[in-house]
Order: sequence, then C-alpha cells, then structure tokens
Amino acid sequence: MNKNKIYYYKIALLKSSAPNLTYYTNQILTTGTIIIVPLKTTTKQAIIISEVDKPEFDTAKIVSVSDKYYTSTQMEIAKFISEYYFSSFSEAISLFLPYCRSGCPLPDDNLQKEVKVGLKSPLPKNDLHKELSNIEDKNVGERIPRPTLTSSQQQAYQSILKQDKSLLFGVTGSGKTEIFISLMVKMLEEGKSSIFLMPEISLTPQMEKRLKVYFGDRVAMWHSKLTKKKKESILKAIESGEVRIVAGARSALFVSLENLGLIIVDEEHDDSYKAMTRPRYHARDVAVLMAQKLGAKVLLASATPSMSSYYKYPVVKLEKAFVEVKKEYHFISGDSINRPILKALYKNYTAKEQSLLFLPTRGNFKYLYCESCGKTHLCPYCSVGMALHRKYRHLKCHYCNYTEAIRDTCAHCGYMPLKSERMGTVEAIEMITESIEGIQVEQFDRDSITTAKKLREALERFESGESHLLLGTQMLSKGHDYAGITLSVIMGLDFILGLGDYRSRERAMSLLFQIAGRSGRASQAAVFVQTGDADFFKEYLGDYERFIKDELGFLEMAKYPPFSSLARILIAHKDESKAGKITLDTVTKLKAFVDIEIVGSGKAPIERIANKFRFHILLKSKNRVPLLKALHTVDCREIEIDFDPVEFS
Repeated sequence: MNKNKIYYYKIALLKSSAPNLTYYTNQILTTGTIIIVPLKTTTKQAIIISEVDKPEFDTAKIVSVSDKYYTSTQMEIAKFISEYYFSSFSEAISLFLPYCRSGCPLPDDNLQKEVKVGLKSPLPKNDLHKELSNIEDKNVGERIPRPTLTSSQQQAYQSILKQDKSLLFGVTGSGKTEIFISLMVKMLEEGKSSIFLMPEISLTPQMEKRLKVYFGDRVAMWHSKLTKKKKESILKAIESGEVRIVAGARSALFVSLENLGLIIVDEEHDDSYKAMTRPRYHARDVAVLMAQKLGAKVLLASATPSMSSYYKYPVVKLEKAFVEVKKEYHFISGDSINRPILKALYKNYTAKEQSLLFLPTRGNFKYLYCESCGKTHLCPYCSVGMALHRKYRHLKCHYCNYTEAIRDTCAHCGYMPLKSERMGTVEAIEMITESIEGIQVEQFDRDSITTAKKLREALERFESGESHLLLGTQMLSKGHDYAGITLSVIMGLDFILGLGDYRSRERAMSLLFQIAGRSGRASQAAVFVQTGDADFFKEYLGDYERFIKDELGFLEMAKYPPFSSLARILIAHKDESKAGKITLDTVTKLKAFVDIEIVGSGKAPIERIANKFRFHILLKSKNRVPLLKALHTVDCREIEIDFDPVEFS
C-alpha cells in the first residue's frame, strides 16, 4: 500500500439523518467499515459507503478505523428499509449490530438493568406447568433434546420444513412453542443459527425459562432493558459461537449471528412489531425479507393471525389445544365494573383460583356508543368511528374529515342517550379492592410495568399465587401462560370496534380470542365479555379462521390492505398555518399521480403534540410501486412518511 496515496470515501454518519459526506485517508478501506470522523468540534461514528473520485471541495481526514463492519447483506437490507420506510440509510443501517474482525465490545446507549431469570430442570413432555414447577438452580448444560411432538404437531413441523416461509395458525395452548424448539434444534444440528422474535419484553422472562431448559447457554435473550455489560457479554458469546440462538423483542432481529438458518416471529399479528419512530419498519415484514436474502427459513405464528399474513403465506394449522378444557362464555351488558363482573371475580377469588381482567388502553379521543346495541356512531362515508370533539362541539371522521353535530340518539336502534365514558386501570382496581376484601390485584400496564425488574416481580407474584387478579391493558393479550387462571373478564371491546381504524373489527376479535386464551390452559374456565354487540362476537366463537375469511371479503370490497397499499404522511410544525400550507402543497403535488387515491387529509386526530400542530394525509393504491414513487417525489425534511401504518392518531 502506498502510504502517500490519498483515497476518498463517501460516508454516512451513524444514527443520523444528515446527508452523506466525503472524507479522505491514506488507507484502502472496504465498504461497510465503521470509522471515526471529525465533525465540527467533535468526532462521530460513520460507515464507508463507497470510494469516490477526489471532490472539488476540501475534505477532512478520517481519524481512525474500527474493527467493526457491516456485511454487504446488512447494507442491502438497510438500503431497502431506508427506501421503503422513508428514512436515511444511516438510520436504517444503525438498526443492525455490526460484525467484528476481532473481539471488540459494542458501544451502546444508556440502558437499564438486565433481566436475570433462573434456569430449569429438564422439561416433562409437553407440560409447561410441570416445567415451571420443577426449577433447579443449575444449568441443564449441553443436552439439545427435542420435545416429544403429538401427531398434529409432527404434521405441522413437517409441513413447515417443506417451505421457505409459512404461517403457523395454532389456537392458544396448541403447542406452537414445542414446534419452535424442534425447529431450532434442527438448525443447531445443521450448524445454523436462529432468531426468535416476540412482540415485546413482557414475554421474555417466561420464554427464557423454557428455552434455557433445552438450549442452556446456547440461547441469549436480547432486548432494550439489558445493561451495556450484558450486551457486550452476549456479543462476545455470539462471536465465539457459544450462542447460536437469539430470542427477544424487535431489536433481536438485527443481532449479528453467523449462518442464520431460521427466523421465527411469534404473535406475528401484534402491532408492537411496527416501529413508531424512524425508520418506521415492521419487524415481521423485514424478517421475511431478511430470510429471503440470507436463504433462511421464516416462520410466522399466531392464534389470531393478521389478515395480510393469512392472505400472503402458506398456512399450517394446529386446530386443537394440547389440553382441551371447557370454556363457558358469558356476554354481559354495561361499560364499567358492574355487579356481574364483581360477582364473577368474587366467586373465583373465594374458590382460590386466579382471574384476569382486560381494559382497553385509554384512547386520546372518546367515541359515542350506544349502551343498548353496543354500536359506535360511524362516519357515513368510511365505516369508522367518529371522534367526539367536545371543544368544537362536533363529531369528526379522522379519515375523510366529515363532521357533524354531536348527537344523542343512536342511528342504529334509536336508543338515547349515547355515552362516551372511559375507565382506566386505576379506577378499576379501586372499585374491585373496595368491593372484594383481601383480593390482591396486579396492575399490568405500561404505567406500572416500567422496568424489567418490575415486570419479573409482578409475574413472580402472580405465578406464586401471592396476587389473585391480573388487571391491565394490551400487555395481557400477549402469550403469557399460567395454569391458575380460570376466569377472563374482557371489557371495552365496543370501544375498540368503533375506533377510527379500518382494522377495528380485527383488533376487537383478536383481543377476544387472545384474552380468552389466557384462561383455561389446564382446567375449566369462564370468559365474561362485556359488549352490547354480542351477536357479532358469538358468530365467530371457536372459529377465528371463519372471521378472517369474512373480514377479508370486507377489506377487498373496501380496497384496504392486503388488497391495497396504505401510507400516511404526517406534518408537524409550531406554526399552524405553516403546517396547513405544507399539507395543502403536498396534496396538490400528489393529485398529479393517477394511480393513487387520497383517502383524506387535514388535522391529525391528536392535533397538537409537543407544542406542534399536526396534520396528516392518508393515501392508498392498488399497487405499492406507484404509491412509493409518488411518496418519494414529495418526500422532504418537513414531512414524515409512514408506509404500511398501523397507528392513525
């Protein structure tokens, strides 16, 4: 190498939306190498994009070259993420953890305390509850045993092996985890690694126990609550080949595993897989792309699969629970903790059994609903709930901006008055503890479960029987598995049915099945469903696939995903008139594209956040290519583009 020769490189600053820059060095560097560069009065990490000719302007010299690098496949996937989800390449590549040419720790952000969970003794066949009651304080070592599969599980396992990508559609308690483990064992036998995704950290303590039984130190849990020291330890174990399976929430997808052979996306329907900040990627969809690029197998799984996955991918079914128990459904009226609910909770408590109560997350807007028939007042043009704006004394559709005066008579049955009250977890706990002396309630929502330690302690209290009732929001719908729950109470489904979202029926039905599935895992159970629209839910009890098929018919007729592509543009500015003008100018530009439909535009449902006025534009197109093309035409620093959105507030 000629030390006097100067080489020029185009670089991207990591974790930045800044444009690409040019620096020079006396070294020959490869694409993907991580470097340190001077920027104003400080230094920044950056990545080599490509070598370039000497520019006409002055350049600064690269300070140092790291042992860390990104592979060509990582860069290719990052390029797709940046273009499809409208972020900078730097923001996209920063999702990935780089590889190391020699042992090197990963610099990290401020992270909270790690989760430490004890390991288990060998797993009795297909019996999670026995597994969880037979804990020992030592690792099971290097044993890679397989679960013994039932005939239906074995058939599903073999079907999955025959396909590069598939959807495991299995009812709650049907033994999907045993199939996951069997697939990961097979990957290890073939010298390959696996990634196992769960929608959020609330699932990791229990799943860690199960995976450690089979894989010992070969599996590592990865999520945002790990300490920097723990992350560095895991990365060294991955680099040495000791860790071959990484399990965890969304970020686990981007860990630098060698020879990846399998990606599993459990609870694939869950919206937690969608990032709400740039890049606004969907981990499920990126997992499918990543598996395709790496020649790996991808398995999506859910008891209530998303419409898009059911429509797109080969379906493998597990139609019966491993332990089939009787569930009695009781549909009750009302919109609060009423006498039937308190009576059911008291009966279960005095019988020394455990209960679960679900409340929907408090919405930012209230929706008028009918106490008699359970219907929410809908927009006449969009079939979605109209939000109540008391300040402006009107109802408004957040899709097309149609407005009308506040009404007090139900358009469906004529009952009056319409109601809009909501109840939160704190109010519910107060009502229950005042009515049932001695009952210990575990608040299970994002207000109370703020750290990994609090999560672990709450689950341990409930598992040991110290607390009697799990009460919370969407966190309860995840794949928790406790044998003692013999009562599920589900409130607020009518609110969810009436939200301003084309997926409101899917969300409500999925929640019913998921929450009901948390009870009756080992013995007979009761499910209380509070709704004024019982006929809608009763029609599909025990047959979620029938609901999917009916709902797909509705979505096809309405031309919503998966039969079209959807995108949302968000404009936020401290000057309301400026935000409005940007919105109007963007709409004007978009009208020139004949292959896209502007569904609606105007003020966002939450009109002001952090002192900024918010406007949005909702778009759809039969094909995603013309929609992407149109959006790239209007993309600029003043707007935020969310492709395949799942949130519309």
